Order: sequence, then C-alpha cells, then structure tokens
Amino acid sequence: MPPGRKRGLQYTSPLHAIRSPMDLLTNTFKQALRDGKPQIGLWAGLASAYTSEILAGAGFDWLLIDGEHAPNTLDSTLAQLQAVAPYPVAPVVRPAWNDPVQIKQILDTGAQTLLVPMVQSAAEAAAAVAAVRYPPQGIRGVGSALARASRWNRIPNYLERANDQMCVLVQIETPSGIEALDEILAVDGVDGAFIGPADLSASMGYLGQPEHPVVEKTIDDAIGRIVRSGKAAGILHGGMAQAKHYLALGATFVAVGVDAVLLARAAEALAGEFKELSAVAASKGPY
Repeated sequence: MPPGRKRGLQYTSPLHAIRSPMDLLTNTFKQALRDGKPQIGLWAGLASAYTSEILAGAGFDWLLIDGEHAPNTLDSTLAQLQAVAPYPVAPVVRPAWNDPVQIKQILDTGAQTLLVPMVQSAAEAAAAVAAVRYPPQGIRGVGSALARASRWNRIPNYLERANDQMCVLVQIETPSGIEALDEILAVDGVDGAFIGPADLSASMGYLGQPEHPVVEKTIDDAIGRIVRSGKAAGILHGGMAQAKHYLALGATFVAVGVDAVLLARAAEALAGEFKELSAVAASKGPY
C-alpha cells in the first residue's frame, strides 16, 4: 500500500478533478453582461459538435447554437454543449420558439443562456422568464436527477441556486416588438434584448434590406433604448464596420459572423483561385 494511503475504499469524484461543482453552475456570460464587458460571438448553425468544437477554440466569447433556423435537435444541441464545455467560450442556445416544454428540455441538457426568438410583448418576455425558473418564481419542471444541468444532482443545492444563473435574452424582430421594447425591458428576469436585423427589416417592409436607412435608424434607436434601460443590447452583423458601430453605440453581445457563411464564402474563394467560376450572387443580409 502506498505511504499515507488509508485502508478502505476512497472515492474522489472525477468532477472535482475537472471543475468544481460550484464553478459548473456559475454563468460567467451573464456576469460579463452585467459588468458591461463586450462579448464577441459567432453563430454556430452547422449543427455539428465537431465544427462547434473547432469554433470554440477560435477565441470568441460566445457561440450561438441555433435551434430556430439551423437543423439542430435536442440531441445535437446536447452534443455541442458537451463539445464546447472544455473551452473558454459561453454557449448560448436559441430555441425554435418561446415554448416552455422545449425550453425545459434545453435547460436540462445544461444550457444556461437562451436567446428567445420573436418576443413581441412584455407578456411573452415574462413567459420566457417563467420557463427558465423553478417554482415558485417560474414553471420549469423539476427533473434534476436526470439532467446534465445539475450533473445528475452532483452540484450542491442546484435547485435552490439555478434560477439566479439563468440568462434570458429576448429577440426583438418586429415593429410590435420595437413598440413594446421599453415594457419588455422592464420585465424582471430579462437580462438583455437582441435586435434581429433580417426579420425586423422584412417585417418593416424591407425584405432583404437590413441596411436600408429606415431600418438602420430603427436599430440604432432600439439599441440606445436597451442601453439606457441598463439591460444588455445584442445584435448579429457580419460587416466589420457595422458590428463596430453597434459596439460603439453600447451593444454588449455582438455576433460578427455565421459559421455556414464563413465556410461557403471561403470555399468559393479558394475554388475561384484555381477555376473559372461565375461570381456567386449572395443574398443581401447582415451575415
């Protein structure tokens, strides 16, 4: 027997060898937003744990795992959360809809920060907040023994502490949402608001024209209102100058690209170096 080792079975949880259970619960992305630290992100829409892990090591502060427009399932979302976990990047998950059942399942896989699409009223924002909180503050179903979120009940006092670590970001992408923005921002538990340029421009009558002057003015005004409320402002824009413009306005979480777009344009450019190719007519948009 090695010197100093006591007789009998001794068990050291492998969890402690990786990260402390308390650290696993702490939402560092939420804290960064509260501290006003700019967080630069990238859209992960390829629905692949392999590519998301590649992106996780690229140096971004956050990755958006997209369940609205990308072909993600609960299984692929879980796989990506597991793939990026060892890296210093915060996963943000966008559900397909503001649905409490879907949100419950996503949270149980370990997501702590959600970007909820198409929020158009204070009532819808309050519903999103309720969906991420356990009773009595909310309606999230309790199944922590089955949940990766609690590390299968290895995180001490998970049920009592989880509510405070949830981060709710609501997506504003219609004129109705813009009109109700101040009321939405006043909802307790809403941590930030994200302007969706593509859907906003379409719903304003400028389909495919997110850089139309009327749309840009609306976006600038909305970001100003979010910043003045004390909540975090966010947006996605693949143009470097425009992304920096939004950061200068006070936006805190800004996505500056989409993985599928980066892959497509880089592949086209490389092929074009060796072959006579017709220029690809990319659709107009903020990506």
